[in-house]
Amino acid sequence: MPDFDDLLEANRSYAKTFNLSGFDGIAHAGVAMVTCMDSRIDPLRMIGLQPGDAKILRNPGGRVTDQVLVALVLGVTLLRVKRVLVVEHTRCAMATSTEDQLKQRVGESAGTDASWMTLGAITDQRRTIEADVLRVKTHPLIGDELLVGGFLYDVDSGLLEPVV
Repeated sequence: MPDFDDLLEANRSYAKTFNLSGFDGIAHAGVAMVTCMDSRIDPLRMIGLQPGDAKILRNPGGRVTDQVLVALVLGVTLLRVKRVLVVEHTRCAMATSTEDQLKQRVGESAGTDASWMTLGAITDQRRTIEADVLRVKTHPLIGDELLVGGFLYDVDSGLLEPVV
């Protein structure tokens, strides 16, 4: 697969010092983070953790979707997650365009109609964070003892701002 040669070479270098063999998959710091897929976000390092410490769930906008809730239920009930951070970020494409604008841009790029697809534009990040935190806290399969916080990550300073 020549289109992936550079990445496979980097993987071979990574494997030379790989130290997670036999890892049990438990979130050793008891943390899960829901955040955006934006490449400016380094979820583990931004909160002082390393591989093996946390469950990281990423999607456009860092939303608590139905699939994210499934992952959080599993994390809480089976993988020792005790704290959840819901983290959106500044200058997010999902929060700087309307749903229609996003659909238009995707359609133009793909060369086909994208109006049928729900992309999940965010009109008010703080309210969305609050709603997503509430969605986690009130899920019937997630216990009351789970600590859930909502944050806005500044991609220019690297700082997390507590929202809820």
